[in-house]
Amino acid sequence: MADQSILAMIPAAIHAADFAYIPYSHYRVGAALRSKDGTIFTGCNVENSAYPACICAERTALVKAISEGIQSFDALVVATANGGSPCGHCRQMLFEFAPDMTVLLVDFSGTVHVATTLRDLLPYGFGPHGME
Repeated sequence: MADQSILAMIPAAIHAADFAYIPYSHYRVGAALRSKDGTIFTGCNVENSAYPACICAERTALVKAISEGIQSFDALVVATANGGSPCGHCRQMLFEFAPDMTVLLVDFSGTVHVATTLRDLLPYGFGPHGME
């Protein structure tokens, strides 16, 4: 099970989902990404009528952090109605920066459905080491 400091991130992820723009799927997602210095970046999913232009909550949080100069992470909490998992795009983008981070998948009541690592969510992931 995750430690208390990661469990404390759950409300931030749930709250971030409140801001989701989801006129098409109606599937609300919130994410809380913690940098190694303890800063938490939140994100929500933002849909678009041109579907490829949509961005997931996990990538929103990641891009916010990167745009502020943060590139080291140790934990991610993803909140959905049913404890859903990050998509492949999100897994790949996060793997670039923190393949061993802890990941919690929770529902909006705060129940933890999965506690794992990003590496376990993306086995044999492709990262910077693959470019050598």
